[in-house]
This record gives sequence, C-alpha cells and structure tokens, in this order.
Amino acid sequence: MTIQFGVFVPQFRIDLAGMRDRASAAEEAGFDSFWVMDHLFSPGTRPTDTLESWTLLTALAGATTDIRLGHLVGCNPLRHPAVLAKMAATLDRVSGGRFDLGIGWGSVEAEFEIFGIPVGSRRARAEQLGETLEIFRAMCSGEVFDYAGKHFELRGAYGLPTPVQERIPVHIGGAGVQLTMPLVAEHADWWNCVGHARPRFDELAPLRGNARISAQYPVGFAADAADVDEVAAATARRMPESGWGEPLLGTADAIIEQLRAEHERGVELFVLRFHDFADPATLRRFGRDVIAPLRG
Repeated sequence: MTIQFGVFVPQFRIDLAGMRDRASAAEEAGFDSFWVMDHLFSPGTRPTDTLESWTLLTALAGATTDIRLGHLVGCNPLRHPAVLAKMAATLDRVSGGRFDLGIGWGSVEAEFEIFGIPVGSRRARAEQLGETLEIFRAMCSGEVFDYAGKHFELRGAYGLPTPVQERIPVHIGGAGVQLTMPLVAEHADWWNCVGHARPRFDELAPLRGNARISAQYPVGFAADAADVDEVAAATARRMPESGWGEPLLGTADAIIEQLRAEHERGVELFVLRFHDFADPATLRRFGRDVIAPLRG
C-alpha cells in the first residue's frame, strides 16, 4: 500500500503570491498533492479575502510542474454538472493531467442562504451529486450522449476537448452513512475521511467499496521539543478538535510514528493542514524531516 502526502491550504487571508509560494514549496518538499477549499466565503470567520478556487488552481497549475491539484472538496450545488465537467477537463489540460476532482454535496447551509443559491434537501443534494458524477464521466468520454435523471436532463451533450488523463480521479469527502458513503462506494476513486469523522473510521471504512482512503489531519509540527507546547496551543486555537479531529502533534519523530500508525489502519493519502497556515519553510522542513525518512 502506497503512502502519499497532500497539503490543504484554505485560501483565505492568503493572497495569490502566498498561495503560489506554498504550492511551489509543497512540490519542492515532496508533497504529492495540493488542495484548496471551494467556497464563496470563508465559513466561520469574519469577512476576509477568499480567492475563487478554480481560477486559483489554474494559476497554481502554471506555477508548478509535478504536484497534483484539487479541491477538498468542491461544492457541487455551485455549478451545473456540464459546466463542472468542462472546467475539470480544461484544468486537466492546463495542468498537463494533474487534476483530481474532489467533490461533496454541499453541507455549509449558511453559504446557500447568504448568497441566495437555491438548493433542495440534503437528500436531494446527495442525489444531485450522484447524477453530476454520471454526467461528469459521460462528458469526459467526448462521446455524444443523452441523460435523463431526476434532477438533470441533457440531450446530445458532449465534452470536448477531453481531459489529458484517461480517468480523472474522483475524491468524495464526507462520512454520512445514509447519503455520502453509498456515493463513495458507487462513484469514488478515493474516500476522503474528514477530520471529525476519524473516530468512526473503523465503522465507515468498510462502506467505501473499492475506493482508496485519504484522510484529513490538522498538524502541529514543532521544530524541537521546546516548541511543542506553543505549537499545540496554536493548533487547538486554529483547528479545534470539534471540527478537525485529533491533531498530529510534535516533532518529526513523533509525527512519523503517528503517521505510521494511521497508515497501518489503511490510510494511503494524508491531507495535512498545518498550524502555521503552511508556511513555505515549514513545508520544506516537513518534507526533509518527515516525508523523506518515511519514503526512504
């Protein structure tokens, strides 16, 4: 079983230059993927600059060469499935085949209310996501198709150009037994276990079908033992366990042991959110002191 590393950098309070610096540093440090959020605002914070995710990923594609790019996770109700598929194929072309489609059915209710986006019930949104992924695969084939679903109907549709990749990997994030995990089992290449659901990992993992497992972790990465308490406090303040789950915390040796334990449970892709907003120096140090030893 492989081990991969991604870094999640929600793009609020960080300008374009800062995001480019972080993506470049992550690539240099040996991270496999770089992930951003997909919201029209920053949930749970005061109004602040929040870059649009697809446009941002396009810019990051031009600033990097190898690292994979995606959302954790895309908000499905924000875009018609044909538009989504067209954007995905274009970004895959721009990046040279480095795009992963992270997507969910949209759980931040306040976002829809604030911006006047009409949505149905949670069950309806889950149904829409299933149809979106069926349309997405049909669009990516380049073949002409008709589609008649409960929520969407297309006639004579096609998606050209097709993506560079024969199959864009689909990551579905969430942990709902009734609405989300059946979608994972049917459509996903990867199940992304959100941080607050990790205590239920053993219950949820068998429901994923053949999807590989990624999981989200807050990380308090201390340079040395003297910094651990301060880093732990910053991690708890910025990423409380109620939303992000128990953090990976400590110096490099401690975090390596924690990662090994999670890998043994079945996690192949670690998506990490750092306590210091993924400072480029921290990413490089993590690559040198954690990623390289684990792979070596």
